[in-house]
Amino acid sequence: MLTVHHLENSRSQRILWLLEELGVDYEIRHYKRDPETSLAPPELTKIHPLGKSPVITDDGVTVAESGAIVEYLVGKYDNGTLLPAEGSPERLAYTYWLHYAEGSFMPLMILSLIMSRIETAPMPFFVKPIAKGIVAKVRNGYLDPNVTRNLAFMESSLEGRNWFVGDTLTAADIQMSFAVEAAEVRTDLATHYPNLKGYLERMRARPAYKKALEKGGPYKLMGKD
Repeated sequence: MLTVHHLENSRSQRILWLLEELGVDYEIRHYKRDPETSLAPPELTKIHPLGKSPVITDDGVTVAESGAIVEYLVGKYDNGTLLPAEGSPERLAYTYWLHYAEGSFMPLMILSLIMSRIETAPMPFFVKPIAKGIVAKVRNGYLDPNVTRNLAFMESSLEGRNWFVGDTLTAADIQMSFAVEAAEVRTDLATHYPNLKGYLERMRARPAYKKALEKGGPYKLMGKD
């Protein structure tokens, strides 16, 4: 039996969605974050040395990293519905978005979360102005311009289409789902990025997405009230 080692409120939720779209039988082992640090529990290091999620085990094989898991599962279980044909323009776009999610956009979201935590962290009063000044420089000089540029790029890429590769859902969209949900935490998509908002609505309306949520349990991204 294929097993998903599922950490609450994490990227592993999209792996559950992918498996539901593929119609693959699987089991879930649930893991809770540390209530103080929000980090994954040490039990995950028994599955993979880095102790992070997502990670799956399948027929004695352990696969970590979202992109690697997506490629593994699609390569083994897809019947041609979630992977564009080899050599087609859609396949190239598929490969791009599959890697863009974690390679380009999510590092910005992680940095944004870190900056927010620094701003709200308890510290001596005489240090706080210095910390806030450093955060402001990082935000204004690097983070905010790059986030805006990437959001505008994603928004324009969805113009006139339902999904990132076209009008048909692919596994690249499932990989991108966490990135767009992270963007939703940061900004008002409905006001500023209606194409991204529509993408989320279509995604969340899919029966497989809903079933994955039911199986995965409560799901709330860090930084979201």
